[in-house]
Amino acid sequence: CTGNGICKCRVCECFPNFTGSACDCSLDTFPCMASNGQICNGRGTCECGTCNCTDPKFQGATCEMCQTCVGVCAEHKDCVQCRAFDKGEKKETCSQECMHFNMTRVESRDKLPQPGQPDPLSHCKEKDVDDCWFYFTYSVNSNGEASVHVVE
Repeated sequence: CTGNGICKCRVCECFPNFTGSACDCSLDTFPCMASNGQICNGRGTCECGTCNCTDPKFQGATCEMCQTCVGVCAEHKDCVQCRAFDKGEKKETCSQECMHFNMTRVESRDKLPQPGQPDPLSHCKEKDVDDCWFYFTYSVNSNGEASVHVVE
């Protein structure tokens, strides 16, 4: 019974939290918990302690990896552009669509937050509407508050 139950008359009687003919299926959902607190990132089902991703775009142990999804940088580029430089596709709707993060301006790229801080951090290099590069970081703290640092 794979150490998770007792064999009685050739049948496994599983300990609590285990099931299956050989008690080899854990009912524990903890291994399926994604970083956002959802089981399998809300994109799959937890079967025997393993995620079965039902959304084909997502994979990985907790259905959090998405190779074809738009990255953090591209997703927030337009909002950073309108908040920091008052231009871009969202210039007219900036105050409605782009207030979901705290923004800090920094003088140069070396003043941007660096990896090694406790919050996940993305370093971004994007082109603006004038075909110029601009640089920013995007991070989310443990309270779910987003923070952007952008080079002036």
